[in-house]
Amino acid sequence: MNNLCADIGWKSLNHVGEQLCGDHIEIIEMDDDSMVLVLADGLGSGVKASILSTLTSKIIATMTSQGISLEECVKTIAATLPICKVREVAYSTFTIIRLINNEEAEIICYDNPDVIMYRNGKQYDYPLRELNIEGKTIHKARVKLQENDTFIAMSDGCIHAGVGMSLNFGWERKDIAEFMESLTDVGFTAKTLSTVLTDECLKLYGGNPGDDTTAMTVRIRARQQINLMIGPPSDRNDCDKMVSLFLSKGGKRIVCGGTTSTIVSQHLGKPIIPNINYFDPEIPPTATIEGIDLVTEGVITINRVNEYAKDYLENNESYKQWNYKQDGAALISRMLFEEATDINFYVGRAVNPAHQNPNLPINFNIKMQLVNELSESLKKMGKKIKVNYF
Repeated sequence: MNNLCADIGWKSLNHVGEQLCGDHIEIIEMDDDSMVLVLADGLGSGVKASILSTLTSKIIATMTSQGISLEECVKTIAATLPICKVREVAYSTFTIIRLINNEEAEIICYDNPDVIMYRNGKQYDYPLRELNIEGKTIHKARVKLQENDTFIAMSDGCIHAGVGMSLNFGWERKDIAEFMESLTDVGFTAKTLSTVLTDECLKLYGGNPGDDTTAMTVRIRARQQINLMIGPPSDRNDCDKMVSLFLSKGGKRIVCGGTTSTIVSQHLGKPIIPNINYFDPEIPPTATIEGIDLVTEGVITINRVNEYAKDYLENNESYKQWNYKQDGAALISRMLFEEATDINFYVGRAVNPAHQNPNLPINFNIKMQLVNELSESLKKMGKKIKVNYF
């Protein structure tokens, strides 16, 4: 077992006028260090394409995760799905990325653009071999993984972007590889990289995608722990215990809330130094305590982080805000979304009288609700979460 893990993120654009996407992504985790990811592109668009891609991806992911051979997977798909009367083809195209113990990646591609791989911030040409299965040409590769390796899989909607509009022959794979190269080594999450790629495709389509378009990114990275403390404990006698446990863990530390900051400051014997800069008029400014990586206000700031997290799991439209702004919510978001793989929450259950104000722009029972929602969102991002209550 190594210290590597996979950051996975994707984004899809629906064919203009369609409510359902004809592409589908399926992920099955076999254990902590191995998983199967499938991106399937159903023939055509709309409901039919969505059904084809969903069935294809689920069949392949399930069978592959059980150790069944690729040949059997393809035969099963051909025998299971209906045949298109026009094209006389029984299944959608697909890309498989199988991560094995976070040490190797097996890449299998049928009729989708070949997966783009980056190593050390540069495009990496991994060795491909061709297989013929049931009359279909399959591309297959096996790669030993290194930290910061990045893989981008895509449906052909990406390379069709701009056809007959801004580009005569679409956005070719080599052009996409060059466009994304400078972005893969600066710390962006897999979801953000996929969002950047599909956003550019949307521009090339003139805002009206002529094909279902999906990008799926896999980043291989080292595990990194971040600890976040919010709220004083319900029993004041537990302050030192809570702070001691918080400080005992390795990794970066975030403290949220005025009372919480005071408790940590007193425990460390270090002053709180306020930051007078308001980077966002709606988010209270940060502060500094020696030995703590980030000190912010509590509920209002975490509420904004929670909003960013929910958006991240959907269309990720707010990534340009939390990725570049310098207010407390953006700084926490970057640490939790981009840097962290393992997150420990230390949550005090004491009731803050200020939170009972009915004029606050936040529904309350709030602290617990926010932490619960945020931790669930982070779990969906693939983070390992542990919540400790005091």
